[in-house]
Amino acid sequence: MHYVDAKGILSAHNGMNIYRGCTHGCIYCDGRSKCYQFTHDFEDVEVKQNAPELLEKALRSKRKKCMIGTGAMCDPYMHCEEQLQLTRKCLEIIDHYEFGLAIQTKSNRILRDLDILKSINEKAKCVVQMTLTTYDEKLCKIIEPNVCTTKERVKTLQILRDNGIPTVVWLSPILPFINDTKENIEGILEYCIEAKVYGIINFGMGVTLREGDREYFYAALDKHFPGMKEIYQKRYGLAYELPSDRNNELMSLFYRKCKENGIVCDRDKCFEYLNELPDKYEQLSFEV
Repeated sequence: MHYVDAKGILSAHNGMNIYRGCTHGCIYCDGRSKCYQFTHDFEDVEVKQNAPELLEKALRSKRKKCMIGTGAMCDPYMHCEEQLQLTRKCLEIIDHYEFGLAIQTKSNRILRDLDILKSINEKAKCVVQMTLTTYDEKLCKIIEPNVCTTKERVKTLQILRDNGIPTVVWLSPILPFINDTKENIEGILEYCIEAKVYGIINFGMGVTLREGDREYFYAALDKHFPGMKEIYQKRYGLAYELPSDRNNELMSLFYRKCKENGIVCDRDKCFEYLNELPDKYEQLSFEV
C-alpha cells in the first residue's frame, strides 16, 4: 500500500475511485490488464489520500444534484478500508451535500456504513451493487479467495433490503467449464429473488481476458484446475471474449427467472436506474 495526492477524484460521468489496485485476489480480474497501465504491483494498493478533500470541492461546485458512482474499477471496501475509512469519509460528504450514490462491492464490509447509506437513501437515492458469480461456497473461495463468500454477500443484500436500500446484482463473469452450469445460475438467481433485488446486470455467460489478466487467470487455473488452461487455449486462443458453450441455455434461464419474479434484466434499464435521481432532486443547487 502506498499513498498519493490525486489531482482530481470525479470522472466526467461522476465516477470515483478512491483506491487503485486490489487485494481480493479474484482469479479473473480485468483490472490486472496491461491496458490500465499500472506502474506498481496490483496488490500494492494506491491510496488517494486526499480523496475526501477533492470530493468535497467537486460537490460544492456542482450546480445540479446527481448520482455519484464508485466501485466500477476498484472495490471501495478492500481490506485497507477497515483502517483508512476513506470510503466512509467520502460517503459522509455525499450525504452532507445530499447527492445520490451508486456503490459497487463484493464485500460485506459495506454494512459498517449502513447508517450513512440509509441517510443518503432518505435524502436522495442510494443503490448498492453486489457481484455474485458462484453459488458453490468452496468454489467461490477458489475463484474469489480474499473476499467474503456468496452466502455472506447475499446476507448483506438481505440486510440492505430490510433497511429499504435498493440493490442490483452483477452476475458476471461466468467462467466456461468451471461455473457455467444450470445449478450455479439457478442458485444465484434464487438468492436474488429471495433478496428482492431491483435488477441483475449480465453481459452473457462467459468471461473476458486481456494481456496481464490472462496470465494471472491461467496461473490460477494451473494451480486449482489442472489441465483447464490447455482446454481454454485450445477453445479460445487469444480471444478477448470467451463465451460459454452453454450461453444460450443459461441466458434463457436467466431471462425467464427474472421476468417471472419482476427483476429488471435489461442492462440499459439497470444502468439508467443507477444514474437517475428522483425528480425532486433534479433542481439547481446554489451552494458555492
